Amino acid sequence: MFGLDSSMLLFVVLATLSVGFLAYAIFFSTIQSEKKVGRRLDTIKRADTDRATAKASRDRVAEAARRRKSVHDSLKDLEQRQTARDNNMRKPPLKIQIRQAGMDVTMQRFYIYSAACGVVVALLALLAGGGWLVAIGALVAGALGLPRWFVSFRRARRVKAFLAEFPNALDVVVRAVKSGLPLNDAVRLIASESPEPVRSEFRRVVESQQLGLSLPDAVLRMPETMPCPEASFFGIVIQIQSQAGGNLSEALGNLSKVLRDRKKMKAKIQALSMEAKASAVIIGALPFIVAFLVYMSSPGYIMPLFVHPTGHLILAFSAVWMSMGIFVMRKMMNFDI
Repeated sequence: MFGLDSSMLLFVVLATLSVGFLAYAIFFSTIQSEKKVGRRLDTIKRADTDRATAKASRDRVAEAARRRKSVHDSLKDLEQRQTARDNNMRKPPLKIQIRQAGMDVTMQRFYIYSAACGVVVALLALLAGGGWLVAIGALVAGALGLPRWFVSFRRARRVKAFLAEFPNALDVVVRAVKSGLPLNDAVRLIASESPEPVRSEFRRVVESQQLGLSLPDAVLRMPETMPCPEASFFGIVIQIQSQAGGNLSEALGNLSKVLRDRKKMKAKIQALSMEAKASAVIIGALPFIVAFLVYMSSPGYIMPLFVHPTGHLILAFSAVWMSMGIFVMRKMMNFDI
């Protein structure tokens, strides 16, 4: 009985094993194909992931290159426009110089004032004992030279006042932008609250916006009425930020720091050149002091210079050479930053 059960058990085990091997043999190809399909799907998924990663990387590189090209093109365009504007601003027409000086004078009235100034200077020369040739020279100098010198003086003084207050205005704009105020509102704030001439320049920007210009274009026109590199820097920063984006408050803060450093450098150079300026003043005043002392001690010795034609010729040549020396010394002492 036990032998029969053992034979049956062995038969069942062998039959089960045979059925299992048979089933494995039948489904082996299916299992292998499913494994291959699974591996292929994994490969395809990894390939898709790698392609997506590579595409994203290429897109990022292309976007960075596109932004660099945009910034480069913007800088190149701004440089060309700034070069043309600088060429025009180095020797602007008289009408633009009057506008840059902050003078509300028409050209017709300016010519009338120039003619009146020339007549007054010529009359003063005649009353001082000069001849008709001296009076004619005084007329030309008073009509053509003195009014234009006054315009240049007012223009330089206005630029100096603008540079003294412009960094403070930029700091106000930076704080306004950091607090969440739009840039247009910050510009209007400067146009209404800052001292002159910063207020008038920003008011022109606001008026240009009201006429339809965008803020970057309106700011780029500021050097037309304020001929200084600092105004051009401000326009370039706003233009680049509007096209390429970025942190505006940080850019304006850096610009304000640069302007203050330029101001410190100018003050340092001025302090270092004071000795040379004092020497130039002494050298320039020395001929007049010596002539006055000689006149006080020996009038007859020096009077031929003022009464004889040869003396007049000597004085004329001396004035020309002295003017050339003063001009050279002035160029040696003045530095542009």
